[in-house]
Amino acid sequence: MSEENILEGQILLVDKPLTWSSFQAVNKLKYLLKNAFGLKKFKIGHAGTLDPLATGLLIVCTGKSTKKISEIQAQPKEYTGTFFIGATTPSYDLETEVDQIFPIDHISEELIRETTAKFLGEIDQKPPVFSAIKKDGVRLYEHARAGVDVEIASRKTTIYEFEITRIELPEIDFRVACSKGTYIRSLAFDFGKALKSGAHLTALRRTKIGDYSVTLAKTPEVFENELRQV
Repeated sequence: MSEENILEGQILLVDKPLTWSSFQAVNKLKYLLKNAFGLKKFKIGHAGTLDPLATGLLIVCTGKSTKKISEIQAQPKEYTGTFFIGATTPSYDLETEVDQIFPIDHISEELIRETTAKFLGEIDQKPPVFSAIKKDGVRLYEHARAGVDVEIASRKTTIYEFEITRIELPEIDFRVACSKGTYIRSLAFDFGKALKSGAHLTALRRTKIGDYSVTLAKTPEVFENELRQV
């Protein structure tokens, strides 16, 4: 990595830590690169936001590579994570407290596998009310935090693969490959509903975007240590 590379265009694979926003991760890298190479100004941005409660692959582009952001964002993504079955939250994850409890005694492994198959292919999905999508010029999470009810339109999304990797109720681990714009939190909510129960997301990790894999990504801490040696 050099000043010339950064300005010409680099694609950096970051393993975003838990609780960090995508904006914080990009800002940290920007600060590190500026200091390491004495750069005053350069383009930098990320391809696909990750929620603070998610970890994993965040693709950061610099210089002329920022022109590839839209192209990268449009590629299929893969996630692993955990659904908690039998309870829902308003945000569909751990950002908010449990608001409803549901029975799970009727849920068998067979029912879980059958239900998983129903989500394969093109599906209609409503984004969570706690999301950054704008409605009437205001982000949905701002409406939600203000207690304002808004009608959210469903959108088409595609689930290419949906694999259950562990069943230890009330927890279910999964792996999902999906199209751009898929909300895994909404998938958790809809999955719970399809089980005639409820569910919310308790862990999420993005493992792939197109051909880019988190196995090649580095944490901000590793980037910092490496750049100190430049």
